[in-house]
Amino acid sequence: KMRTEIFRVVSQSDVTYVSSQKKEGGQLAKCMIRLKEFGSKFGDEYNVTLFGNLAKCRFAEGDVVAASLRFQVHEVNGATYQEVNVNDILKLGKV
Repeated sequence: KMRTEIFRVVSQSDVTYVSSQKKEGGQLAKCMIRLKEFGSKFGDEYNVTLFGNLAKCRFAEGDVVAASLRFQVHEVNGATYQEVNVNDILKLGKV
């Protein structure tokens, strides 16, 4: 499932590189970004992952962005994990 909404950036981590068999050179950029639903003091927040070129984009606290989030669930060794990734993100302005 994917959904696109407007968010306010709360924070963003530094870029790290992870191993990838799909990426030339075997390294893929990755970072985390915390997004809060725009327009509500008590809106939902999401800690989501940016990969590749999107991970190299820098956003500041208070930036307003439109982001398309992809929600997935996967199992590893009998444990279930929720994964939320950014499919696309666009800076709209600053609060």
